[in-house]
Amino acid sequence: MRIAVSLSAVVLLGISAVADAQSPPKATPKPEPARMTSAECEVWARELSFAQSVADHDAKAFASHIETDAAFGASQPQPTRGREEIARRWAGIVEGKRLKLSWYPTRTTIGPGSAKDVAWSSGPSLFEDLDPKSTQRYRIGAFHSVWHRGADGTWRVLFDDGVDPRPVAEAEATAFREGRQTTCPQA
Repeated sequence: MRIAVSLSAVVLLGISAVADAQSPPKATPKPEPARMTSAECEVWARELSFAQSVADHDAKAFASHIETDAAFGASQPQPTRGREEIARRWAGIVEGKRLKLSWYPTRTTIGPGSAKDVAWSSGPSLFEDLDPKSTQRYRIGAFHSVWHRGADGTWRVLFDDGVDPRPVAEAEATAFREGRQTTCPQA
């Protein structure tokens, strides 16, 4: 019964995240950060670790952040399913030779009641085209992820999706980088 309740919460959180997806954030003054519980900060730290695995070009660490039966591109008609297939499809991004992808959380939320093993995270993402001939170097988007805490206590991404990135100038890319917090804003 607990699994059914948790999975129902995961589905509702995933649907909510996709439904709430709007156009990527524009460079605006930095809002006051949300205050989070220590449990939400665990997910925050895990999200930063997930992003760091890509920054470090560490395919093994990247895969370790993904639930075995995860779905990426969750709002798409044909999401990428399963850790192995996701890792294969993301290999070029993790390798980072043509495109550099960066992201960080601005909010994490733990599920209520019996769904405390489910969490949602969101924040901005920066795509940097590394081709020196590129006419549009930077694009900013957003991500939404649903995390699940396994029996081993480790948080892993179960559903992931994002907002299509929009072209931006270097100033907005700089603002994105300056907006990254390495410490979770605890309550």
